Amino acid sequence: MNKVLILFITLLIHTILPAQMSGGKYRFVNFSRVDITGGFWKPKIDKVATATLAACIYQTETATARIRNFEKVARKLGEEHEGIFYDDSDVFKALEAMAYALKTHPDTTLEKKCDEWIDKIAAAQLPDGYLNTWYTLKGLKDRYTDMSMHEDYNAGHMLEAGVAYYNVTGKRKLLEVCIRWADHFDSLFGPGKRNWVTGHQELELALVKLFDVTGEQRYLRLADWLLDQRGRKLAKGYTWTDWKDTAYAQDLLPVKEQTQITGHAVRAMYMYTGAADVAAHTGDSGYIRAMKTVWEDVVHRNMYITGGIGSAGSNEGFSVDYDLPNEHAYCETCASVGMVFWNQRMNALTGQAMYMDVLERSLYNGALDGLSLSGDRFFYGNPLASRGQHQRREWFGTACCPANIARLVASLGNYVYAEAENSVFVNLYTCSNVALQVNQVPVTIRQETNYPWDGYVKLVIEPAKKSNFNLYLRLPGWCSNEIVPGGLYTTKYGSAAMPLISVNGKKVTYTVKDGYMLVAQTWKKGDVVELELPMEVKMIQARNEIKQNQGRIALQRGPLVYCVEGADNNGKAWNLVIPDKTAFRLSDSKILDEPVKVLKALVPVIQVSGDGESLYTEKKEITAIPYYAWANRGKNEMQVWLPVKIADVKLNY
Repeated sequence: MNKVLILFITLLIHTILPAQMSGGKYRFVNFSRVDITGGFWKPKIDKVATATLAACIYQTETATARIRNFEKVARKLGEEHEGIFYDDSDVFKALEAMAYALKTHPDTTLEKKCDEWIDKIAAAQLPDGYLNTWYTLKGLKDRYTDMSMHEDYNAGHMLEAGVAYYNVTGKRKLLEVCIRWADHFDSLFGPGKRNWVTGHQELELALVKLFDVTGEQRYLRLADWLLDQRGRKLAKGYTWTDWKDTAYAQDLLPVKEQTQITGHAVRAMYMYTGAADVAAHTGDSGYIRAMKTVWEDVVHRNMYITGGIGSAGSNEGFSVDYDLPNEHAYCETCASVGMVFWNQRMNALTGQAMYMDVLERSLYNGALDGLSLSGDRFFYGNPLASRGQHQRREWFGTACCPANIARLVASLGNYVYAEAENSVFVNLYTCSNVALQVNQVPVTIRQETNYPWDGYVKLVIEPAKKSNFNLYLRLPGWCSNEIVPGGLYTTKYGSAAMPLISVNGKKVTYTVKDGYMLVAQTWKKGDVVELELPMEVKMIQARNEIKQNQGRIALQRGPLVYCVEGADNNGKAWNLVIPDKTAFRLSDSKILDEPVKVLKALVPVIQVSGDGESLYTEKKEITAIPYYAWANRGKNEMQVWLPVKIADVKLNY
């Protein structure tokens, strides 16, 4: 069977997959049917496919021993393992990102590199299906004795990579490795077998992906069983080397009884994504109820305005409600990536647009900040203030974040559109083309926009024949005065305004349902839908419970949170005041080679006298830039939350 035919069959399978899962409202359109064609995201996807993946490949093959460990296992010479016990996962995440990049940027050299890695991975798999370089080189007698040693976490990322590579290329070699590993694990653990609680959650969501592509029900049941193991004190007979307490790994209560977010942020996001995935297939009301309740705890009390989560470095996660420090915010990039995963699943599960609002906030701010404009420098943590001590780095000892943000950006097409039997949902606004199947009629949509820099969106609808269906356009939460659900952040100055929609040049009246603007009619080839989203600068205030932000405001325009950085303001970001009702003007600018819209205003700035003996205040024009773009011009002062009174200024002198 030639490659073209394999690709055709793969795309056909994705086209005919049911649009609605048993417990969900609709199904997101797979990235294989979405082309990002321009605008804000295309240059970033291009940069990931080149600069970011080049950095990942270099670090994986040359600068570290990650690939070398697989080669050592295959040689069977008793060599020593190099690195950390979870390093295998970085190989798999990079491979998954490379797979997505092959869709957006077909490249025979990159595909050969993938196949080369896959050959080495396959050669390291043991006859019984086990695959883990740490234990194979250190001693197999200790495998599956310590739940916190990431054996299942590593394998989960392998499963995700195997599914992604198969979806893009039709090649099954890595997928077959994944199936053998999953069958091996399933033979050991499950009802009537050994107990197991995943130390770092990830396998749960990965097994659902494997189920989706193979149709093997055992994998879905195993994911459900792994979730059900938590909170039942089943760790007897096992070692726990890195679990500080049961709350740290969300093991305090059974998943269906959990109501509050606790512990390690990334582990939580992966687990709740897996729970939502299982619920979408099974309709399990226990998972659905718990996911909604925990989500409210995260978003209403524990989320930064950037969509970042996990304020504490001590546990890489959550502390107490409303504890959201700015300069010392942890906000791991992987946690924001996890927020994108989880909120996508919650949106598909419930049909509620508020989940996509949070996804968008995390995507454009908390997650994207983790990737430099050059594509080859990274943030692990993403603070909301700096006195100049923070800088982007080439790599990390624990290097989960670079490949994680790479795979998210490369797979952006997964998050744009969704479909149900009689409906199309537009969830993200970005230049793109999509092929859909609505009421058994092929429909293509072309989206053109300069979002997030302006609010104009044009959709060209192309059904194969006249077809009546519902078009749902997300009404962004930032259009309202309640910037995030639950009132954690609200507009202090700036008005709420409803978008305008026209079809073929005529304004139409629409209804709002579940946070979507619904336009229902019979569509014909060439119909043009135009959406105008009101995009003004808003001054945002935090709830009184967030003590760090009292007397301060943040700036937001559209989905983008802004910050003030020293590079644009004479090296200072801690000496200015944003009085009530400050008027901002929009200006085109560039940061390195990134075109951006910046905000400018004339505000009081505290200055030091020439003799250095006194301070005085004068009005100066200051510049605010999109938060995701800061720290690309060297170490800099920076603030997101800005004082409204001189008395609240904390000088960095």
